[in-house]
Amino acid sequence: MAKKVVSTLKSGAGKEFTRVIKMVKSEKTGAYTFRDEIVNNAHIKDFFQKK
Repeated sequence: MAKKVVSTLKSGAGKEFTRVIKMVKSEKTGAYTFRDEIVNNAHIKDFFQKK
């Protein structure tokens, strides 16, 4: 199933999107968690700048 998603994103309009992963520190426990999204290439910097 993952191969289907990857191949779909590599062709056609999917080239405009990128999967980004950000490491975020929890304020309660101090542990790190990972937050990932599929965002438009124009909005990648915005994803990493917001908290």
